[in-house]
Amino acid sequence: MRNTKIKQQIINAECAILIAILAQFTIPLGPVPLTGQTFAIGLIATLLSPLNSTVTVFIYLLLGTIGLPVFAGAHAGIGVLFGPTGGYLLAFLLQAYVTGKVISKRNTSYPRVIVANLLGALISLVLGTVWLKFQLDLTWIKAFTVGFTPFVIGGIIKAIAASILGIILNQRLPKRFLSQS
Repeated sequence: MRNTKIKQQIINAECAILIAILAQFTIPLGPVPLTGQTFAIGLIATLLSPLNSTVTVFIYLLLGTIGLPVFAGAHAGIGVLFGPTGGYLLAFLLQAYVTGKVISKRNTSYPRVIVANLLGALISLVLGTVWLKFQLDLTWIKAFTVGFTPFVIGGIIKAIAASILGIILNQRLPKRFLSQS
């Protein structure tokens, strides 16, 4: 039992590193860049249980908060969580949990997993946009123009890609590798 818990903690830490690596793939689009973070979170939520995917995101956020340069553009520190992109970062916790919850590990059909990842991406975009609106004192129209609209197409593509890759990995990795508890 103890070895299983340690193994899962190692997997969660490795997945947090994956988020950190993909966060560095950025395309600047104003105050909020387009990054690989949401792809990584969708993939992790497809592979791990809702609890473990949420713990993974928490580890990632904790690493960035204590000063490791894991956020987009190699940024770090608690100030990033309270800056314009903080709402997106904090929403990743809910994205991971909801995506994992919608994906029933007994039913990992492509349509169900894609819907789950699209829902998770939408949650992240909406909460991040609301945060951005208040953080930068924008009108609702300006907030959605800057923080939502530019990311819709990319979000859809990343959600579908995370779904497909996640299902393929779930089918090919040994069942003992990814704990679903």
